[in-house]
Amino acid sequence: MRRFLIAAGVLLFAAGLFWPCLRQIGLGRLPGDIVINKGNFHLYFPLATCLVASVVLTLLFWLFRK
Repeated sequence: MRRFLIAAGVLLFAAGLFWPCLRQIGLGRLPGDIVINKGNFHLYFPLATCLVASVVLTLLFWLFRK
């Protein structure tokens, strides 16, 4: 469990560092992401981005497990 938490922390740190680069290639504002703006209320739910991240992580875990 300790290794998993350390790896998750490192991945989150790396994602934070490379976020400006990831936004330039379109990750984070994909078609299918839900954005609602009403006055002072702003809701952003990255549905498509979550699905893409889930597929990529599933494939990576599957490849490293073999």
